[in-house]
Amino acid sequence: MFEFLKDKKGEPPALPEGTVRRRYSIEGQVQGVGFRYRARYAAQSLELTGWVENEDDGSVTLEVQGDPVKFLKLFALIQRSDYIQITAIRQKDIAPDPWERGFSVRGY
Repeated sequence: MFEFLKDKKGEPPALPEGTVRRRYSIEGQVQGVGFRYRARYAAQSLELTGWVENEDDGSVTLEVQGDPVKFLKLFALIQRSDYIQITAIRQKDIAPDPWERGFSVRGY
């Protein structure tokens, strides 16, 4: 039914003007505290796409795409937990993915 979403041979869908994709590496108390699930909920509520994944070194990688004005709101929503303590964030702009739909938690 939705085969067109899997077909990347055609013309990519147009992204809204100003769409940005950013990869964040986040350190602190970010594993075992619900970070990934709060990130997914927050991203979905802000209509952002991407993914989040725990890393072996205790950090979390968050890749998010959409209106960059919403990225600060995303972090504000994630940090509303008393258990999540972010001590460092590194970011890198990367090319947007016009085929991406939704936001996922990786590495269940």
